[in-house]
Amino acid sequence: MTEAQPGIRLDKWLCYCRFFKTRALAGKAVTSGTRVNDVRLSKASALVRPGDEITFMQARAVRYVRVNALGYRRGPAAEAQTLYTDLAPAKVAD
Repeated sequence: MTEAQPGIRLDKWLCYCRFFKTRALAGKAVTSGTRVNDVRLSKASALVRPGDEITFMQARAVRYVRVNALGYRRGPAAEAQTLYTDLAPAKVAD
């Protein structure tokens, strides 16, 4: 029997990555239309794992990121940026 790959609650992960200031705000974002691997979620307690792709609203922008690591705390910004890869296309300056 193989052991399941570890995961972390989505609201917790979004907070660790510093996308949202609190877990409560992250939870609201999840319930208002977040997708993981193109599946719409309705619960902030859904688990994410390395390799998952997440689409969510942050302020008025759509964010599209890939989970690189789970993290274990809400650390400094430099540490938080190692937890994900931004998959959104680069914005072109006019």
